[in-house]
Amino acid sequence: MEGGWLVLAAVLAAAYAQNNRNDGPRFLSRGHSFRTVVGDTLLLPCQVQNLGSLVLLWRRGPAVLTAASLMVTRDERFRLVDGYNLQITDVGPQDAGDYVCQISDRVARDQVHTVEVLVPPSVRASPESRHAAARRGGAAVLECRASGNPVPSVTWHKINDSNTRLAEGPQLQLSRLERQHSGRYACTVDNGVGPPLLAEFQLQVLYPPEITVERSWVHTGEGFRAELLCTVLADPPAEVLWYQNSFPLSASERVTMSVRGNNHTLLIANVQPEDFGNYTCVADNSLGRARQHVEVSGRPGPARFTSPPLARSPAAYTLSFAVDSYPPLDELRLLYRQLAINDSFQQPGRWHDVVIPAPEPAGRLTHRVSHELKGLEPGTMYEAIVQAKNRYGWNEVSDIFQFHTLGGEHSAHADELTPMFAAAARARLTCVLGVVVFALAR
Repeated sequence: MEGGWLVLAAVLAAAYAQNNRNDGPRFLSRGHSFRTVVGDTLLLPCQVQNLGSLVLLWRRGPAVLTAASLMVTRDERFRLVDGYNLQITDVGPQDAGDYVCQISDRVARDQVHTVEVLVPPSVRASPESRHAAARRGGAAVLECRASGNPVPSVTWHKINDSNTRLAEGPQLQLSRLERQHSGRYACTVDNGVGPPLLAEFQLQVLYPPEITVERSWVHTGEGFRAELLCTVLADPPAEVLWYQNSFPLSASERVTMSVRGNNHTLLIANVQPEDFGNYTCVADNSLGRARQHVEVSGRPGPARFTSPPLARSPAAYTLSFAVDSYPPLDELRLLYRQLAINDSFQQPGRWHDVVIPAPEPAGRLTHRVSHELKGLEPGTMYEAIVQAKNRYGWNEVSDIFQFHTLGGEHSAHADELTPMFAAAARARLTCVLGVVVFALAR
C-alpha cells in the first residue's frame, strides 16, 4: 500500500514538471509608470520565468537597447542589473518615453514601462541684460520665458513689495509709467520640482527734473546765516545750479553749496545787505529743465496768533500773536471786523484799522505782542489780520484769525468757529483783504 502512494506522488511530480515546460516563459514583474527627476538613477524591472533558450530584449521605440545580456546601446548610462532589470543613471529629459522588455518568441510577449522625467524650472529673461529704460508716460515690457516639466508657473512682484502680486504669466506689461515705477522687479518661476527660480530686473523711468523747495521765503538778518534747500528728482541725474537775481552763483568764503542725495543746499554765512533778494534753483538733464524760486529777506515773518478763539468777556478780547524778526519791529497794524453769519451767508462789517505800538527790542528773534480790543458786541464773531514792519519793509499779511466774544448761542463752542465759513464766503473775504493790504502797502 505504501509503495502505491510513492508511485502516485512520482507520477504527479512528473506531470507538474511537464506542465511547467509546456507553459513557456512568463513575466513575474508588471509594467509601471515611473516619475523621476533629472539627474536621478532609475531602475526598470523585468523578471521572467522559464525563459529557456529564448532571448530577452529591451527596446525603446525601434531602437534595441539590450539583447540577452549584451548591451547594444552605446550609452554608458544604461546597464543590466540583477538579471534583466534595466538601470538608467543620470536621467535626462531625453530619457522620457516607453521602455519595452520583450521576449523574442513567436508570440512576441512584452512588458511596457512608461517614464516621465521631471525637470526643474529654467528661465530665459528678456531683456537679457535685465535692465529696461523707458520715458515717463511710456511703457515697458519685462519677460520671463520659463521651461520645465511640469510647465512652471510665473508670477511677478516688485522687490520690497513681495506681498503684492503684479501679474501672472511670462510677461509683465507696465504702461503710463511714472517715476514711482522705477525700481527692481522680479519673476518667480516654480513647478514644484526643486527650489523656485527668481529673476530680477531693473526698470529705469526717465523723466525731466522735478524740484520742490523746503521754503519759498527764508527769513534772516545781517550777520546771521541763511540756508536754502531744494530737492531735485530727475533721471538721468540733473545738473543743479544756483542763481541770485538771475546771475549764477559760485562758492566763496561765505557761500557754500552742498549735495546730499536729492537735496541741494545753498548756505550763506554772515548775511550782508547785498545777499537779500531772489534766488533760483535750476536743474537740467537731457529731457528738460525745471526751476524754483526762493526769496531771502530781512522782512518780518508772518504773524502767528497765539490767543484762544473764545473771549473771556462779552465786550473785550485780548489778541496775542508772535512775529519773527531779526531787526527790531518798527510798526504793527491790526485790522479786524465783525461777522454776521448764518448757515447760508455771511455779512461782514467794516474793517477797523488799529496801529499797535512796536514792542521794545528784546534781543531775540521772536517778538510777542498782545493788544486788547474793547467795545465789542457780545456773542459775536470777529476776524482779524496783522501785518508787521521792520527796516526792510512790511511782511506778508497773516492768515485770517477768528474769535468770538462771550454771550449768544456759540459762546461755549469755540470749535464751531472754523466750520461756520463756507468756501465761497472765504473766497469773497480774501478778495476784500487784497484791497486792504494794497492800501496798507501804500
